[in-house]
Amino acid sequence: MAYDKDILDRLARSRFRSRFKLSAVERSYANKKGRSTILSHARDFVTLRLAPAHPPNDGKQTPMRGHPAFVAQHATATCCRSCLQKWHGVDIGRQMNGAEQEEVVSLIMKWIDRQMRS
Repeated sequence: MAYDKDILDRLARSRFRSRFKLSAVERSYANKKGRSTILSHARDFVTLRLAPAHPPNDGKQTPMRGHPAFVAQHATATCCRSCLQKWHGVDIGRQMNGAEQEEVVSLIMKWIDRQMRS
């Protein structure tokens, strides 16, 4: 799984994915906590809720709002294993390896960084 450099642009052309934006509350939270804390949270969310071969409540494990990483996961199609398979080619039913997890976290953070600059 190697993300092409245009993945965020392709996702932005999706009517569903493009509707996600950070709210004022989520921006404030990100500013208050700092990038390193948000990065740590994103890693935890991916490790616990996305990386297992069969995550609990798959397809419903990522809230739609409440944390910048949650919003980013929906915007980047890294919210569940079905979206990961459809958009990023990660097979359902197998544990994600460390490199895949880091690529997902990197994509989430890249989206958050763009949102925080806009």
